[in-house]
Amino acid sequence: MNWITNYVRPRINSIFSRREVPENLWTKCSECGTMLFHRELKDNLNVCTQCDHHMGISPRDRFTALFDGGIFTEIDVPAPIADPLHFKDQKKYPERMKAAQKKTGEQEAMLVAEGEIGRTPIVACAQDFSFMGGSMSMYVGNAIIAAAERAVEMKRPLVLFSAAGGARMQEGILGLMQMPRTTIAIQMLKEAGLPYIVVLTHPTTGGVTASYAMLGDVQIAEPNALIGFAGARVIEQTIREKLPEGFQRAEYLLDHGMLDRVTNRTEMREELITIVRMLLDMPPAIKGDLPAPGAETAAEAEEAAPEVEKAD
Repeated sequence: MNWITNYVRPRINSIFSRREVPENLWTKCSECGTMLFHRELKDNLNVCTQCDHHMGISPRDRFTALFDGGIFTEIDVPAPIADPLHFKDQKKYPERMKAAQKKTGEQEAMLVAEGEIGRTPIVACAQDFSFMGGSMSMYVGNAIIAAAERAVEMKRPLVLFSAAGGARMQEGILGLMQMPRTTIAIQMLKEAGLPYIVVLTHPTTGGVTASYAMLGDVQIAEPNALIGFAGARVIEQTIREKLPEGFQRAEYLLDHGMLDRVTNRTEMREELITIVRMLLDMPPAIKGDLPAPGAETAAEAEEAAPEVEKAD
């Protein structure tokens, strides 16, 4: 009995027992309901392969896909006062910050970096909607100012990816004050003659739309992104009229002159390379560009040249 109990029965159970599948292997598209394998979805930059629905993507993953070889350098952002108003609703503001930092792995709602796209140096910043709704805080204001100052210092264009629900209520008027601060930062770029390109992603609303998100030299949006200042229901209740279908969506705004382009995320990198080089009066980027030969390769080529001449 010991042999059966200790060996045979566990062996049979291991063969016929149901193996548990990790929960994070598949993601369900919220638009079409298709189950997407996590690697396939990540390779397609969190865009559904069936219906092209654009899901959320973190700034770090976006920058990895944007910059050449996924290589970029983060730019330091001055840290503001942690809890200036000592705000508390259901939770204290510092507690909400810690929860958001643990969830996203980031310190705040905006990431600022510099690097090259198509061998063209740029400065870029991106908001993270999963960090307290990407809300515009004092840190976000500092981040945009730091990005603009770095762009002016290095004479590089600035590309900004917006995703926010508005100003951060836990910072009150101090959050709203970032609207004029960031507007002045963008004016620095314009006075320096440097391009400022905005990519509006889902969603971009509130005070963000009323400031830096609508000041770009070129305005691009991802498909079906929600873009607006006030919510649709608030507008309907105010004007007492039914809004058109697709109101405040990227395609509607493109048709009515608020945007220059609506571009799929998987094509965004090539689009930005073309636009940046065009605005900087540079020749088109060379695709399939090979690095220059090393010193050893060049020397070997010179040594081989006389032997070829003798053979001729």
